[in-house]
Amino acid sequence: MAIFRERLRERGLKPAAQRDNVALTFFKLGRPISAEKLYVEVKKVNPYAGQATVYRTLRLLKECELVYERYFSDGKGRYEIVNDKDPRHQFICDRCGRIIEFQNARLERISFAVARELGVLLGRQKIELYGTCPRCLKEERRHSPAIRFFRRPHTKTRAPAY
Repeated sequence: MAIFRERLRERGLKPAAQRDNVALTFFKLGRPISAEKLYVEVKKVNPYAGQATVYRTLRLLKECELVYERYFSDGKGRYEIVNDKDPRHQFICDRCGRIIEFQNARLERISFAVARELGVLLGRQKIELYGTCPRCLKEERRHSPAIRFFRRPHTKTRAPAY
């Protein structure tokens, strides 16, 4: 939050209580969130905050390079904290849009190996996996008996012998 205030000062902007409420709420949530959902959360803290303030604050956070906006398959933008020190990857549910953040050292090692093979310097990484989340899968299994016997695909396959 101190970095945000410092960058606002550099731009000649004065502190504003509503803008601070939006930024604090966003940073406390610590997860990807749409502007609409952030507005709902901010209203819990400050019932007088306007939706325009939320959008303007998110734009400022982007300009200050503290937040980035990402669009997913559902076409909705979500805002995330820029965090180069602690890479988090995401699983995104194709059905409900739920985002599950995770860390995986093996994926990070593979990313660096791919970068070496390509002869590039990897600055940061973000891996997105898409599929059906456990909640939606459970719901689907409840409604479709055929899916109850879902099995994971085999991880080891052999090439056919000729």
